[in-house]
Amino acid sequence: MAEDLYVARGTKEEQYQALLPQIDGLIAGENDLIANMANLSAALKAQFDFLWVGFYLVKGGELVLGPFQGPVACTRIAKGKGVCGQAWEQQQLLIVPDVNAFPGHIACSSLSNSEIVVPLIKNKTVLGVLDVDSEYLNYFDHVDAHHLQEIVKLLTRGI
Repeated sequence: MAEDLYVARGTKEEQYQALLPQIDGLIAGENDLIANMANLSAALKAQFDFLWVGFYLVKGGELVLGPFQGPVACTRIAKGKGVCGQAWEQQQLLIVPDVNAFPGHIACSSLSNSEIVVPLIKNKTVLGVLDVDSEYLNYFDHVDAHHLQEIVKLLTRGI
């Protein structure tokens, strides 16, 4: 179902509050994971103009690039490598204020300066990760963490 996205203004909290019900409506009734990931990437990019937002899926023991918005990206990431691989291995959200200070960071884009990665977990198994990069240092905080986890819950409920 096609939807128009209302891009809200205001604080980061207000923007997420306006976006969450739209995302819920956008993916409601659609059970194709790739389609939903594509629309979520587009909605997050449109709302926040992140440098890069997208998904990696666990396939054959590594993370493989899925739907995204932004510059070209790394295609495969090993478990435990970089921010995405560590979030997968640890099965927890990671916020990195300065990717250049993160040991083992994989520089897919030299423009990226901070990152947040949220694992997609279903039945205690990581299916993939939502990865968001910003060109600004120390960009992501507890507001992003909370709402991006809520978005991932909406996505994984239909799996």
